[in-house]
Amino acid sequence: MQIEYYFKGRMFSCPKSVYYPSEDSYFLAENVATKKNAVVIDVGCGSGIQSLNTLINGASKAIALDLNEDALKATKENCEKAGFMGKIETIKSDLFENCSKKKADAIIFNPPYVVSDEVKYVDLDGGKKGRETLDVFLEEFPMHLKENGECFFLQTNLNGEAETEKKLGDRGFTFEIVARKGGFFEELIVYRAKKS
Repeated sequence: MQIEYYFKGRMFSCPKSVYYPSEDSYFLAENVATKKNAVVIDVGCGSGIQSLNTLINGASKAIALDLNEDALKATKENCEKAGFMGKIETIKSDLFENCSKKKADAIIFNPPYVVSDEVKYVDLDGGKKGRETLDVFLEEFPMHLKENGECFFLQTNLNGEAETEKKLGDRGFTFEIVARKGGFFEELIVYRAKKS
């Protein structure tokens, strides 16, 4: 079964087996600015909202990664429906596992960040500090950025901002928080990181 969602003036589809674009998805998309003709890697693509966003904004190609085959299929179909035939590539991959040779001008990631004792839902649960997947991503993403490339990712204030910022600094990245959005229990934060 498909559920529809509205993005940039159009309706797109999301299977029930795929993370439905939520407040965090839209918030990240609103605060990502990729350059024209950029090659973008969308990590954990879900139904493709980040890939769609970058292609609509002028990216030349989006490489969408996800473990869920239904997510890859939905992303491809949504991007082709929006007129981006030939500009979307999908790869079944746990983070960057199956795209070792790929490099991009921009990388975008909305990780699972819910603080949880166990990871039951891989698209939501981030482990005890909500950052198990994020920490692996922070270790790996620099190898997939072209020179002068940028990385945009989301976390919450419950996941430890100081820990994220230390890891970025240790890897030689400068960063800025491009947006914050408060909620009932947590604050969403969008980071933009660039090699210093």
